Amino acid sequence: MGRSKSGSLSSATAYEEPPYVANENVESNAAAYASEKAVHDLERAPSAGAAPAGGHLPQDFPDGGREAWLVVFGGWCALFCTFGLINCVGVFQQYYVSHTLSNYSSSTVSWITSTQVFMMNFLGIVVGRLYDNFGPKWILRIGTVIYIFGLMMTSLATEYYQIFLAQSIVASMGSSAIFHSSMSSLVTWFLRNRAAAFGIMASGSSLAGVVLPIMMDHLIPRIGFPWTIRAVAFLFLFLLLIVNLTVKSRLSPKPRPFVLQEYFDTFKDVKMVLAIVGSFFFMWGMFLPFNYILLQAQAAGMSQKLVPYLLPILNAISIFGRVLPGIAADKIGRFNVMLCIALSSAVFVLAIWIPVTSTAGIVAFAALFGFSSGGFVSLAPPLIAQVSDIRYIGTRVGTAFAVMAFGGLTGSPIGGAIVSRQHGDYIGLQLFCGVSMALSFVFFIASRYAQAGFKRAKV
Repeated sequence: MGRSKSGSLSSATAYEEPPYVANENVESNAAAYASEKAVHDLERAPSAGAAPAGGHLPQDFPDGGREAWLVVFGGWCALFCTFGLINCVGVFQQYYVSHTLSNYSSSTVSWITSTQVFMMNFLGIVVGRLYDNFGPKWILRIGTVIYIFGLMMTSLATEYYQIFLAQSIVASMGSSAIFHSSMSSLVTWFLRNRAAAFGIMASGSSLAGVVLPIMMDHLIPRIGFPWTIRAVAFLFLFLLLIVNLTVKSRLSPKPRPFVLQEYFDTFKDVKMVLAIVGSFFFMWGMFLPFNYILLQAQAAGMSQKLVPYLLPILNAISIFGRVLPGIAADKIGRFNVMLCIALSSAVFVLAIWIPVTSTAGIVAFAALFGFSSGGFVSLAPPLIAQVSDIRYIGTRVGTAFAVMAFGGLTGSPIGGAIVSRQHGDYIGLQLFCGVSMALSFVFFIASRYAQAGFKRAKV
């Protein structure tokens, strides 16, 4: 029954959807939506067990309040534990290459961390559907148990296959359940301030990227790698208890039979497809600095005392990169801000990371890239939500992240293979990273053009 609302909405936000489903910048059209909803309800009564249709109207989004901000706080804790550990893949890469898996190549070891990134994102296609049907409660509980179990098994692993199974598969399954349920829950509470709320929530992963590398760097020499991982797991367990108590959806779940076509429907929307492809290319290059900046800095001759602090610097600056672009995006448009993020990331890699070899230059790159990459993490979910039906937000966001996951899976191994082929030279890896960012910029431009052309508009 969906029809185009281009007559009542600006071309910057028009897309096919049921007439009572909220999207961005429609606050001024609330009365029109209510009128259309009344007509729709006369034509078709809601099915049993469905969330009230009024819950989808723009005026129904609290955009604040105690419950909404508790969800943000719970989501902050969730991202500290999930994406925050992803921000520390460089620590694992460095430790495995120099200790536990020193007889394996850097490219082979990177499959552990890249698969970890892939699984956390790709399983959103499953978690999202479960979320739409059943809500976040039991997904979070089961995810917490699986995640902590996987980390504990990682602490016991000594062989490549054991580490891969525990860290890349089991722990990532739990991490994905927590990550995607928390993101989808937040979408139901915020509309006008959605990007800002996501930015605050995503800053949890940045703080984890500051705290965890320093924590691990100090604990590993004192208590060993296994007990360090257990300490991290106990910290996560405490935070995940908070997540389970605070994160919930504003809308009641609506169980529906599995229909494979719903996943393919995501790719019928040109704006959505272009945004997903742009996100894929960004993800393809984004984790290369996280994975290899420590090794590249060592190769460039940086002091061994300073190298461990590169990731904390990168992640500390990304706190601002997650929050400030989100605030700006709610005011001037999420696609507009994402274009700035993608372009600046490409420039930072190609114009700074490649030519510099000095300590000051590498630190400057870490700080600048931390800011720009942080903006992508906080804006990607609101970007997808902006062109999605809120009732199927779990499926839409999960499908988008599943595609993006292939970028996270293949980017680091490709980068590692390039380094090996160039006998330890990082210029090829850096070019691959920069070109990936540039391609993401091109596809985000195309997605914005599909919505508003080249005219100045809040998109």
